[in-house]
Amino acid sequence: MELKIAIQKSGRLHEGSMQLLKECGINISNGNNQLRVKASGFPLEVFFLRDDDIPEYVQDAVADIGFAGQNVVAEKNKSVLIAEPLGFGKCRLSIAVPKNGNILSVQQLNNKRIATSYPYILSEYLQKQNINASIHEISGSAEIAPKIGLADAICDLVSSGSTLFSNELEELETILQSEAVLISTKRLSEEKQELLAKLLFRIRAVKKATNNKYVLLNAPNDRLPVICNLLPGMRSPTVLPLAEPGWSSVHSVISESDFWNIIEQLKNAGAQGILIVPIEKMIV
Repeated sequence: MELKIAIQKSGRLHEGSMQLLKECGINISNGNNQLRVKASGFPLEVFFLRDDDIPEYVQDAVADIGFAGQNVVAEKNKSVLIAEPLGFGKCRLSIAVPKNGNILSVQQLNNKRIATSYPYILSEYLQKQNINASIHEISGSAEIAPKIGLADAICDLVSSGSTLFSNELEELETILQSEAVLISTKRLSEEKQELLAKLLFRIRAVKKATNNKYVLLNAPNDRLPVICNLLPGMRSPTVLPLAEPGWSSVHSVISESDFWNIIEQLKNAGAQGILIVPIEKMIV
């Protein structure tokens, strides 16, 4: 029994998808650009597909699961389940307009022309906002549309915003936050559901490790209550006596988002010799 997984054969999510599987102990050899290969380290059969096709392949159970962007899943509007957000490939789908133009609010898009590769998401958004605008569907390079007179605004993916800046555009409204997700067909057998659960266990362990750091530090014993309060860890910090009387070594885990703030507080609380170590896997 194998899970059939669909992965982008190229594009912005390909590298992140392959790296995640590798960190899960799953190796995929794609020599000679094969479109269908067997993985080692886990019972997976891998299909390399166009990103736009993945939701349909998963809906139809040609593939059991797949890596796709939330933007693609929403635009294709297929009947699939989102099994897990993956934490990479983050971007946003935004409406953008020319800088120093006369469109200053979403409501001013009434009777305007908007160029996009995401007509379904955009039409749903405009309908909810009671905005009547003309949607021009294009396959790419939406940023140029206002300059050549094709549209008054665009709706496109934004990461850093540099492409908008270079085309003298600015964001007016974000209508969708997106990241890579693992999607699943609704027709998984019981055996394949068990395999998916095992794969999710690995993925979540990798994600947890990525979002946390292991911290080791030395502290005077009279400062341990304050320092341990700053370091709750997975349950509580590990405290070990040092050879030098009156001192202990403290081990714990810090969330990536709290990292710099907590390190500063630890130093102010009397911690010394602070060592930060990346975590490869984290099982909770």
